[in-house]
Amino acid sequence: MAFTLLDSLPAPLERGLSDLRHLVAALPRVVVAYSGGVDSALVAAIAVEQRGAAAQAVTGVSPALAPHLRREAALQARWLGIRHREIATAELADPAYASNPQERCYACKRELHSLLAPIAAGAGGAAVLDGVNHDDLGDHRPGIRAAREHGVRSPLAELGIDKAGVRRLSRALGLPWWDKPAQPCLASRFPYGEPITAARLQRVAAAEDWLLQRGWPEVRVRSQGETARIELPAALLGEACGRWADPQARAELVSTFLELGFTAVALDLEGLVSGKLNRDL
Repeated sequence: MAFTLLDSLPAPLERGLSDLRHLVAALPRVVVAYSGGVDSALVAAIAVEQRGAAAQAVTGVSPALAPHLRREAALQARWLGIRHREIATAELADPAYASNPQERCYACKRELHSLLAPIAAGAGGAAVLDGVNHDDLGDHRPGIRAAREHGVRSPLAELGIDKAGVRRLSRALGLPWWDKPAQPCLASRFPYGEPITAARLQRVAAAEDWLLQRGWPEVRVRSQGETARIELPAALLGEACGRWADPQARAELVSTFLELGFTAVALDLEGLVSGKLNRDL
């Protein structure tokens, strides 16, 4: 199969797409570390385009992956026509993850890639690719070091393709999720140093799912102690304040969060800021 360009691209992105195709085509077999996010989905799309049955996508599943994102990842893989499998990861059993230190993501990716390595070996020495893009190199991403230690390649970052470029390419290639909001793993909702458990992750997942089902398209529920702090895009804060000024709507929100086990709920008036808990770093 081949993805046809539906829109014209700036010359640098055209070259980037060509280089990405050539890079993947040169690999006999490919395993994509696939979360279903727009970045890894683009890598998976090019992998199946260039390598066909010699490409597969693998999703690590644990309580840190929101259930709706797990479903979306599977649906997207089916749409792409790439072989897809899920593997259970056990990062919560590792104190280097569960204690939630600043290097938590290193422990998470170390666990994932320790499981992907034998899959790649069993596939005839396949190359493992991830969806790290050029912008990620400037953020606090300890997981990138774990990937490098396992010999994982990041074709988007290697070719200088940033997040905006990923979205532009995905749209031009007709990938219907090109504008899908970024969705970091649920562990990112907890301040460093606060322990992470399956129960706490599931509580955050349920709270976010409740809000998503009520029409909020992008949301984070930050868990600080037993308090839930809701982050919505700044452009939606006026709507949120108006909706929850209504006593009935506010009571429904508060009672739902209390039933989930939170003791208080607040709306962050700064709005949603990706990576907000990394500021102190």
